Amino acid sequence: MNSMNQSIANEVPSEDDSVAPVAESQPADTVIEEGKTVGKPFADNAKFSLRDVEVFYGESRAIKKISLDIARNQVMAFIGPSGCGKSTFLRCLNRMNDSIEICKVKGSLQLDGQDIYDSKRDVVELRARVGMVFQKPNPFPKSIYDNVAYGPRIHGLANRKADLDEIVENSLRKAGLWEEVKDRLEANATGMSGGQQQRLCIARAIAVNPEVVLMDEPCSALDPIATAKVEELIAELSESYTIVIVTHSMQQAARVSHRTAYFHLGHLVEVNETNKVFTSPQHELTESYITGRFG
Repeated sequence: MNSMNQSIANEVPSEDDSVAPVAESQPADTVIEEGKTVGKPFADNAKFSLRDVEVFYGESRAIKKISLDIARNQVMAFIGPSGCGKSTFLRCLNRMNDSIEICKVKGSLQLDGQDIYDSKRDVVELRARVGMVFQKPNPFPKSIYDNVAYGPRIHGLANRKADLDEIVENSLRKAGLWEEVKDRLEANATGMSGGQQQRLCIARAIAVNPEVVLMDEPCSALDPIATAKVEELIAELSESYTIVIVTHSMQQAARVSHRTAYFHLGHLVEVNETNKVFTSPQHELTESYITGRFG
Protein backbone atom coordinates (compact mmCIF):
# COMPACT_ATOMS: atom_id res chain seq x y z
CA MET A 1 0.00 0.00 0.00
CA ASN A 2 1.48 3.36 -0.95
CA SER A 3 1.86 6.28 1.46
CA MET A 4 -1.36 8.04 0.51
CA ASN A 5 -3.46 4.89 0.91
CA GLN A 6 -1.67 4.17 4.17
CA SER A 7 -2.48 7.63 5.49
CA ILE A 8 -6.17 6.92 4.96
CA ALA A 9 -6.11 3.34 6.22
CA ASN A 10 -4.33 4.36 9.41
CA GLU A 11 -6.96 6.91 10.37
CA VAL A 12 -7.27 6.43 14.13
CA PRO A 13 -10.57 6.10 15.98
CA SER A 14 -12.09 9.46 16.85
CA GLU A 15 -12.78 10.59 20.39
CA ASP A 16 -16.34 9.35 19.85
CA ASP A 17 -15.13 5.76 19.75
CA SER A 18 -11.85 5.21 21.51
CA VAL A 19 -10.64 1.68 22.13
CA ALA A 20 -13.39 0.94 24.65
CA PRO A 21 -16.82 2.57 24.86
CA VAL A 22 -17.22 4.90 27.81
CA ALA A 23 -20.06 4.75 30.28
CA GLU A 24 -22.58 7.53 30.54
CA SER A 25 -25.74 8.19 32.47
CA GLN A 26 -29.05 6.72 31.41
CA PRO A 27 -32.57 6.64 32.82
CA ALA A 28 -32.86 4.50 35.92
CA ASP A 29 -34.16 0.94 35.57
CA THR A 30 -33.73 0.97 31.78
CA VAL A 31 -32.97 -2.48 30.42
CA ILE A 32 -31.45 -2.93 26.96
CA GLU A 33 -32.12 -6.35 25.49
CA GLU A 34 -29.11 -7.46 23.46
CA GLY A 35 -29.85 -7.80 19.77
CA LYS A 36 -33.29 -6.22 20.18
CA THR A 37 -33.94 -3.07 18.12
CA VAL A 38 -37.29 -1.32 18.05
CA GLY A 39 -38.74 0.42 15.01
CA LYS A 40 -37.82 -0.70 11.49
CA PRO A 41 -34.18 -1.82 11.31
CA PHE A 42 -34.68 -3.71 8.02
CA ALA A 43 -35.39 -2.45 4.49
CA ASP A 44 -36.72 -3.97 1.26
CA ASN A 45 -34.12 -2.21 -0.92
CA ALA A 46 -31.05 -2.89 1.23
CA LYS A 47 -27.60 -1.88 0.04
CA PHE A 48 -26.01 -3.22 3.22
CA SER A 49 -27.46 -6.18 5.11
CA LEU A 50 -25.81 -6.47 8.54
CA ARG A 51 -26.68 -9.27 10.94
CA ASP A 52 -25.52 -10.00 14.51
CA VAL A 53 -22.50 -7.73 14.13
CA GLU A 54 -20.10 -7.59 17.06
CA VAL A 55 -16.87 -5.62 17.34
CA PHE A 56 -14.19 -6.32 19.92
CA TYR A 57 -11.19 -4.23 20.92
CA GLY A 58 -9.17 -6.91 22.61
CA GLU A 59 -11.50 -8.32 25.28
CA SER A 60 -13.77 -5.27 25.29
CA ARG A 61 -16.93 -5.58 23.20
CA ALA A 62 -17.79 -2.24 21.59
CA ILE A 63 -20.66 -3.42 19.33
CA LYS A 64 -23.22 -5.90 20.65
CA LYS A 65 -25.22 -8.08 18.23
CA ILE A 66 -26.42 -5.36 15.87
CA SER A 67 -28.67 -6.23 12.92
CA LEU A 68 -29.53 -3.50 10.42
CA ASP A 69 -30.25 -2.82 6.76
CA ILE A 70 -29.01 0.36 5.10
CA ALA A 71 -31.31 1.25 2.22
CA ARG A 72 -30.09 2.04 -1.27
CA ASN A 73 -29.91 5.73 -2.28
CA GLN A 74 -30.94 7.01 1.11
CA VAL A 75 -29.19 8.94 3.86
CA MET A 76 -28.91 6.97 7.10
CA ALA A 77 -27.87 8.92 10.21
CA PHE A 78 -26.22 7.31 13.24
CA ILE A 79 -26.80 9.26 16.47
CA GLY A 80 -26.09 8.62 20.12
CA PRO A 81 -23.90 9.71 23.06
CA SER A 82 -20.11 9.80 22.83
CA GLY A 83 -18.61 6.32 23.08
CA CYS A 84 -21.81 4.54 22.03
CA GLY A 85 -20.16 2.74 19.08
CA LYS A 86 -21.59 4.59 16.10
CA SER A 87 -18.23 5.47 14.50
CA THR A 88 -16.88 1.99 15.20
CA PHE A 89 -19.90 0.52 13.44
CA LEU A 90 -19.53 2.95 10.53
CA ARG A 91 -15.91 1.90 10.00
CA CYS A 92 -16.99 -1.74 9.73
CA LEU A 93 -18.72 -0.89 6.45
CA ASN A 94 -15.49 -0.44 4.49
CA ARG A 95 -13.19 -2.37 6.83
CA MET A 96 -11.38 0.67 8.17
CA ASN A 97 -11.18 -1.19 11.49
CA ASP A 98 -8.73 -3.59 9.80
CA SER A 99 -6.01 -1.04 10.52
CA ILE A 100 -6.54 -1.46 14.30
CA GLU A 101 -4.56 -4.51 15.37
CA ILE A 102 -6.66 -5.42 18.41
CA CYS A 103 -9.99 -4.99 16.61
CA LYS A 104 -12.03 -8.04 15.61
CA VAL A 105 -15.36 -8.01 13.75
CA LYS A 106 -17.89 -10.85 13.94
CA GLY A 107 -21.24 -11.44 12.25
CA SER A 108 -22.54 -11.14 8.70
CA LEU A 109 -21.83 -7.91 6.80
CA GLN A 110 -23.03 -7.98 3.20
CA LEU A 111 -22.88 -5.37 0.45
CA ASP A 112 -25.28 -6.23 -2.37
CA GLY A 113 -25.46 -9.77 -1.02
CA GLN A 114 -21.68 -10.29 -0.91
CA ASP A 115 -19.67 -10.78 2.29
CA ILE A 116 -17.36 -7.78 2.70
CA TYR A 117 -15.22 -9.69 5.23
CA ASP A 118 -14.60 -12.64 2.92
CA SER A 119 -10.90 -13.50 3.01
CA LYS A 120 -10.81 -13.24 -0.78
CA ARG A 121 -12.31 -9.76 -0.80
CA ASP A 122 -10.10 -7.08 -2.36
CA VAL A 123 -10.14 -4.35 0.30
CA VAL A 124 -8.87 -1.69 -2.11
CA GLU A 125 -11.77 -2.44 -4.45
CA LEU A 126 -14.18 -2.39 -1.50
CA ARG A 127 -12.99 1.05 -0.43
CA ALA A 128 -13.41 2.30 -3.98
CA ARG A 129 -17.04 1.20 -3.80
CA VAL A 130 -17.50 2.45 -0.24
CA GLY A 131 -15.74 5.80 0.13
CA MET A 132 -15.19 7.64 3.39
CA VAL A 133 -15.06 11.26 4.54
CA PHE A 134 -13.50 11.81 7.94
CA GLN A 135 -14.28 14.15 10.81
CA LYS A 136 -11.39 16.48 10.05
CA PRO A 137 -10.66 17.43 6.43
CA ASN A 138 -7.55 15.55 5.30
CA PRO A 139 -6.52 16.84 1.87
CA PHE A 140 -3.27 15.47 0.51
CA PRO A 141 -0.41 18.03 0.37
CA LYS A 142 -0.89 18.25 -3.39
CA SER A 143 -2.75 20.50 -5.79
CA ILE A 144 -6.54 20.65 -5.81
CA TYR A 145 -6.49 18.86 -9.17
CA ASP A 146 -4.17 16.09 -7.97
CA ASN A 147 -6.27 15.48 -4.85
CA VAL A 148 -9.32 14.68 -6.95
CA ALA A 149 -7.35 12.87 -9.67
CA TYR A 150 -5.50 10.65 -7.18
CA GLY A 151 -8.13 7.89 -6.91
CA PRO A 152 -8.95 7.66 -10.64
CA ARG A 153 -5.23 7.43 -11.38
CA ILE A 154 -4.46 4.57 -9.02
CA HIS A 155 -7.61 2.69 -10.04
CA GLY A 156 -6.94 3.16 -13.75
CA LEU A 157 -10.24 4.92 -14.42
CA ALA A 158 -8.80 7.38 -16.94
CA ASN A 159 -6.33 6.55 -19.72
CA ARG A 160 -6.20 10.01 -21.24
CA LYS A 161 -5.60 13.45 -19.74
CA ALA A 162 -8.90 14.63 -21.21
CA ASP A 163 -10.75 11.81 -19.41
CA LEU A 164 -9.05 12.69 -16.13
CA ASP A 165 -9.88 16.37 -16.60
CA GLU A 166 -13.52 15.43 -17.07
CA ILE A 167 -13.59 13.29 -13.92
CA VAL A 168 -11.98 16.08 -11.87
CA GLU A 169 -14.40 18.71 -13.15
CA ASN A 170 -17.47 16.51 -12.67
CA SER A 171 -16.42 15.54 -9.15
CA LEU A 172 -15.77 19.15 -8.16
CA ARG A 173 -19.12 20.17 -9.65
CA LYS A 174 -20.92 17.47 -7.66
CA ALA A 175 -19.14 18.71 -4.54
CA GLY A 176 -20.23 22.28 -5.25
CA LEU A 177 -16.63 23.46 -5.58
CA TRP A 178 -16.00 23.92 -9.29
CA GLU A 179 -16.91 27.59 -9.57
CA GLU A 180 -14.79 28.39 -6.52
CA VAL A 181 -11.62 26.62 -7.65
CA LYS A 182 -11.72 26.23 -11.45
CA ASP A 183 -9.15 29.01 -11.92
CA ARG A 184 -6.69 27.66 -9.33
CA LEU A 185 -6.67 23.90 -9.75
CA GLU A 186 -2.89 23.82 -9.41
CA ALA A 187 -2.95 25.61 -6.03
CA ASN A 188 -2.08 23.54 -2.97
CA ALA A 189 -5.22 22.10 -1.38
CA THR A 190 -3.96 22.81 2.14
CA GLY A 191 -4.45 26.53 1.46
CA MET A 192 -8.22 26.13 1.12
CA SER A 193 -10.67 27.02 3.88
CA GLY A 194 -11.88 24.25 6.18
CA GLY A 195 -15.25 24.02 4.48
CA GLN A 196 -13.67 23.92 1.05
CA GLN A 197 -11.23 21.24 2.20
CA GLN A 198 -14.09 19.07 3.41
CA ARG A 199 -15.96 19.45 0.13
CA LEU A 200 -12.70 18.64 -1.67
CA CYS A 201 -12.45 15.43 0.37
CA ILE A 202 -16.00 14.60 -0.70
CA ALA A 203 -15.03 15.29 -4.33
CA ARG A 204 -12.01 13.02 -3.89
CA ALA A 205 -14.22 10.27 -2.46
CA ILE A 206 -16.75 10.39 -5.30
CA ALA A 207 -14.12 10.72 -8.06
CA VAL A 208 -13.74 6.92 -8.16
CA ASN A 209 -17.51 6.56 -8.69
CA PRO A 210 -18.37 4.83 -5.40
CA GLU A 211 -21.75 3.37 -4.57
CA VAL A 212 -21.67 4.35 -0.89
CA VAL A 213 -20.21 7.36 0.93
CA LEU A 214 -19.53 7.09 4.66
CA MET A 215 -19.25 10.35 6.61
CA ASP A 216 -17.89 10.41 10.15
CA GLU A 217 -19.04 13.73 11.67
CA PRO A 218 -18.13 15.61 8.49
CA CYS A 219 -19.26 19.00 9.79
CA SER A 220 -17.96 18.94 13.36
CA ALA A 221 -14.96 21.15 12.49
CA LEU A 222 -16.90 23.53 10.21
CA ASP A 223 -18.65 26.84 10.76
CA PRO A 224 -22.42 27.12 10.21
CA ILE A 225 -22.11 28.45 6.64
CA ALA A 226 -19.76 25.67 5.57
CA THR A 227 -21.96 23.14 7.39
CA ALA A 228 -25.01 24.32 5.44
CA LYS A 229 -23.14 23.84 2.15
CA VAL A 230 -22.09 20.31 3.09
CA GLU A 231 -25.65 19.46 4.15
CA GLU A 232 -27.00 20.72 0.82
CA LEU A 233 -24.39 18.58 -0.88
CA ILE A 234 -25.44 15.48 1.08
CA ALA A 235 -29.04 15.96 -0.06
CA GLU A 236 -27.93 16.22 -3.70
CA LEU A 237 -25.57 13.25 -3.51
CA SER A 238 -28.24 10.99 -2.01
CA GLU A 239 -29.92 10.91 -5.42
CA SER A 240 -26.94 8.93 -6.75
CA TYR A 241 -25.28 7.40 -3.68
CA THR A 242 -26.12 5.59 -0.49
CA ILE A 243 -24.89 7.81 2.36
CA VAL A 244 -24.28 6.93 6.00
CA ILE A 245 -23.47 9.80 8.33
CA VAL A 246 -22.39 9.80 11.98
CA THR A 247 -23.40 13.04 13.66
CA HIS A 248 -23.60 14.45 17.17
CA SER A 249 -26.08 17.03 15.93
CA MET A 250 -29.65 15.82 16.14
CA GLN A 251 -30.71 18.89 14.18
CA GLN A 252 -28.37 17.83 11.37
CA ALA A 253 -29.70 14.27 11.41
CA ALA A 254 -33.23 15.65 11.18
CA ARG A 255 -32.30 17.90 8.26
CA VAL A 256 -30.33 15.52 6.04
CA SER A 257 -31.37 11.92 6.70
CA HIS A 258 -34.19 9.66 5.58
CA ARG A 259 -33.68 7.13 8.39
CA THR A 260 -32.04 7.48 11.79
CA ALA A 261 -30.42 4.84 14.00
CA TYR A 262 -29.94 5.49 17.71
CA PHE A 263 -26.98 3.78 19.41
CA HIS A 264 -26.42 3.37 23.15
CA LEU A 265 -23.49 1.64 24.87
CA GLY A 266 -22.78 -0.55 21.84
CA HIS A 267 -26.44 -1.47 21.30
CA LEU A 268 -28.63 -0.42 18.38
CA VAL A 269 -31.68 0.71 20.30
CA GLU A 270 -34.00 2.14 17.65
CA VAL A 271 -34.18 2.62 13.88
CA ASN A 272 -36.93 4.30 11.95
CA GLU A 273 -37.81 7.01 9.48
CA THR A 274 -36.14 10.16 10.77
CA ASN A 275 -39.34 12.09 11.40
CA LYS A 276 -40.72 9.22 13.48
CA VAL A 277 -37.56 8.92 15.57
CA PHE A 278 -37.68 12.61 16.46
CA THR A 279 -41.43 13.06 16.87
CA SER A 280 -42.58 9.71 18.28
CA PRO A 281 -39.64 7.58 19.48
CA GLN A 282 -40.61 4.08 20.58
CA HIS A 283 -37.86 3.46 23.14
CA GLU A 284 -37.48 5.43 26.36
CA LEU A 285 -33.72 5.72 25.85
CA THR A 286 -34.24 7.34 22.46
CA GLU A 287 -36.80 9.72 23.90
CA SER A 288 -34.53 10.62 26.83
CA TYR A 289 -31.62 11.31 24.51
CA ILE A 290 -33.43 13.45 21.95
CA THR A 291 -35.15 15.47 24.71
CA GLY A 292 -31.81 16.13 26.39
CA ARG A 293 -32.38 14.25 29.64
CA PHE A 294 -29.02 12.49 29.28
CA GLY A 295 -26.12 12.06 26.86
